[in-house]
Amino acid sequence: MALDAKGAAALALHRFGFGPRAGSIDAIASDPRGALLAEIEKPGAGQIVNPELLTSVQAARLNFSYTQEQQAKRIASRVSEEQRNSGAAVVTPMEPPKVDDATMAAVPPPAEPATPNPPAQNRNREIKARIAAAMGAEIGFAERLVWFWSNHFCISADVVNSMAGGYEREAIRAHALGRFGDMLLAAESHPAMLIYLDNFRSIGPMSVAGLINKTGLNENLARETLELHTLGVRTVYTQDDVFRFAKTITGWTVRPMATDPDHGNEFLFNARLHEPAPQTVLGKTYPEGGVEQGRAVLADLARHPATAAHVALKLARHFTSDEPPPALMERLSKRFLETEGDLKELAKALIEAPETWDEQRMKLKRPSEWLISTWRAIGTAPPEARRILDSHAYLGERFWRPPAPQGFPDVQSAWLDGLAQRLDIANRIAELVSERIEPSALVDTALGPLASADTRQAIARAESRQQAVTLALMAPEFQRR
Repeated sequence: MALDAKGAAALALHRFGFGPRAGSIDAIASDPRGALLAEIEKPGAGQIVNPELLTSVQAARLNFSYTQEQQAKRIASRVSEEQRNSGAAVVTPMEPPKVDDATMAAVPPPAEPATPNPPAQNRNREIKARIAAAMGAEIGFAERLVWFWSNHFCISADVVNSMAGGYEREAIRAHALGRFGDMLLAAESHPAMLIYLDNFRSIGPMSVAGLINKTGLNENLARETLELHTLGVRTVYTQDDVFRFAKTITGWTVRPMATDPDHGNEFLFNARLHEPAPQTVLGKTYPEGGVEQGRAVLADLARHPATAAHVALKLARHFTSDEPPPALMERLSKRFLETEGDLKELAKALIEAPETWDEQRMKLKRPSEWLISTWRAIGTAPPEARRILDSHAYLGERFWRPPAPQGFPDVQSAWLDGLAQRLDIANRIAELVSERIEPSALVDTALGPLASADTRQAIARAESRQQAVTLALMAPEFQRR
């Protein structure tokens, strides 16, 4: 049986957004598709404008400076202790270890004290800004698209400490409703990605630096760009294409932090590291052109039919089911090619597609999505940043820390084992809010017509308000999008 208007509104909020807030089902029931379209047409959709947030390179320099200062203090303290113990007038401190050329913004600062240090304070502001964007959205479709593309072009804060929030704002949010080719270039040339996938160390074998230092090529960024970000695994490219593409992006590196305090960690094309020769990738020869050679390859990859098919598969899987309908994938792929990768047009195609409005809800929410939908449904502010990090880690989706360059998995099997941990968190939340939350009202807010008779009956028969709230947050209909 087809969903009525309120049912379609509730479905839209869960499938395309972050779940309902009080009154939001009624607010969009007259035209759910129109509400989704209106959200992505708003000026600045998907953006975060916050003057308190640092750019990624500013955050990296802050982290580096703080770490160096703390290291210097520890060395000075050790020297003073040695002087006191030995009675010597002068003790020459040991030379601190040399920092590698990237200085990597990845060096972890000392353990966080009771009052967070400056890098941790910036990280907390980034977390709060990201969560607030999802919490404050009427539906959350634009924000869901940001999260999707951020996972597609993922980096890890385990490697690029302190740069994750800035990277997402600069490379992903800036283009999430723009052109795929622009996002591709922004992501692959971003300092965080160059460090995460080791391209900042990649040196052309026949470059000036390669011939003098006998150092070599790193294929990580080239391989992941072809396999994960554009064409898809085992499609139209060969190992030789990976090798030659890697040569085109040699010299894409970052300014060394230790010797360039004003511009450290910014993108730098270093011609001394670049392989000076034409390269043939996917059958097309790209003349030597410095930094433009790699950019030209990326521009062609962004327009390739295999890229269109790969992006269509991932979007369809994310918004429908683990085995998405072939007709939807074909429609998205065609729209991608027709519009030259216009991501807003792809978002519109998702809204228009009948397959995305199927009342069967086949996708299990990822832990981060479930947490946001929980906080929205109960009408409470999310906890402070440290608790957000802890809850994400407990549920198996560490904040900005995917387990591999593939990003967090987008299939149900990866998250089923974590339902017991969700129950623990649901119990704790219910314990805190049950005195002010009426369970039946929570079901109406969170699910409306999507709540089955069995779910409503189980909640009505609960032994306590706390148990009833827990059951609502763990209901199958609430776990899925």
